[in-house]
Amino acid sequence: MSTTTSLTVVNADTATFECTFGRGCEGKCCQNGRPSVEPEEVERIQKNLHKFLPHLRDKAKKLIEKDGFLSKRIKLGLPMLRVEGGWCVFFNEGCVLHKVGAIDGDSYQYKPSQCALFPLERNDDGEWYVRQWDYNGEQWDLFCLNPKNSKVKAVDALASEIALAQTFTDSE
Repeated sequence: MSTTTSLTVVNADTATFECTFGRGCEGKCCQNGRPSVEPEEVERIQKNLHKFLPHLRDKAKKLIEKDGFLSKRIKLGLPMLRVEGGWCVFFNEGCVLHKVGAIDGDSYQYKPSQCALFPLERNDDGEWYVRQWDYNGEQWDLFCLNPKNSKVKAVDALASEIALAQTFTDSE
């Protein structure tokens, strides 16, 4: 059964996707993950940092306590999250922001939008699409982005991400 949405996903007819976290993938999208974060996302993470710190890897926790969770690197004109030991500072056997968000009632509420929407993205024309190998110049060779690795229609697998993307589109 296909998901119905008013959000147009330009490659919806062909895109497949299946997150295999915990079933062969242990968070490759978080390895060296450096999402850029909007000012309101920085504020939300900072305001709730006390909730995340107890769940972090020891070295990541110490780094954040010493230098903060933002790096000096800039992507898309915005600061990026820090990486420690090759992983996003908020990764500890999964996304701590996601886990704490789920405990608090919404698994996306603390995550940067780039993470929460993955693998949805906008092209240069502002149209939403599902990142896939050999589509729109995709550079990342993640297993989950290879359309040959799943028979699951992306619009079905990504129903909650598409609904979240719709909220971003509605607020414009």
